[in-house]
Amino acid sequence: MNEVLEQLKERKSVRVFTERQITPEEVSAILDAAVNAPTAGNQQLYTIINVTDPQLKAKLVESCDNQPFIAKAPLVLIFCADCRKWYNTFLEYDCNPRKPGVGDLMLAVSDANIAAQNAVVAAHSLGICSCYIGDIMENAELQRKLLSLPPYVFPAAMLVFGFPTKQQTEREKPPRSPMQYIVHENSYRDMDALELKEMLSQKAGERDFNEWIKAFCQRKYNSDFSREMTRSVEVFLNDFKE
Repeated sequence: MNEVLEQLKERKSVRVFTERQITPEEVSAILDAAVNAPTAGNQQLYTIINVTDPQLKAKLVESCDNQPFIAKAPLVLIFCADCRKWYNTFLEYDCNPRKPGVGDLMLAVSDANIAAQNAVVAAHSLGICSCYIGDIMENAELQRKLLSLPPYVFPAAMLVFGFPTKQQTEREKPPRSPMQYIVHENSYRDMDALELKEMLSQKAGERDFNEWIKAFCQRKYNSDFSREMTRSVEVFLNDFKE
């Protein structure tokens, strides 16, 4: 297995960092990798916010489900799906553009996440670990206010970066589901109850599967966080209504 494939396979989320700082050259390399990511029509439908203000980091700790490691991370990047800058350019140069729609937003979210993953891979190659913060989409009204995000700009992904502690380096990566359950050939295939259980059994580990899946559903899918994220996204979509 070559070095790139090995790094992709071994990468895991890290939430505990050492005091070692990320150098400006390393930050530049991570950002350079991000902006060179694949992008729809070479439009780069995203804006990256590099959060350096300690007070803003502290507010993001609170608004992102009170996760203190965010403030301790040497590098915090927010990848915004940006349907605004092209639209504004079209307006400025008399192109008579339509207003951005939901399809444009989905394309921009895809662009932003691809750029974010390029940043993750680049950082890992430098020995710098990372963690996605999905909570940036929760309570989007507050997040947009904190980040001064105008209409048609949405916080799609947030990443924190830092050098891992020894314990985090040695911590085993959570198992992924076997490939045969994730990769379908030519068309989508619904799986029966047994296959679904087999797909997720590694994640349940030694726990009783029925108890684990019910607890997981309540902790993630039925959680207040999940409901609030859905609500806040629905509110943001009002920007895209004619």
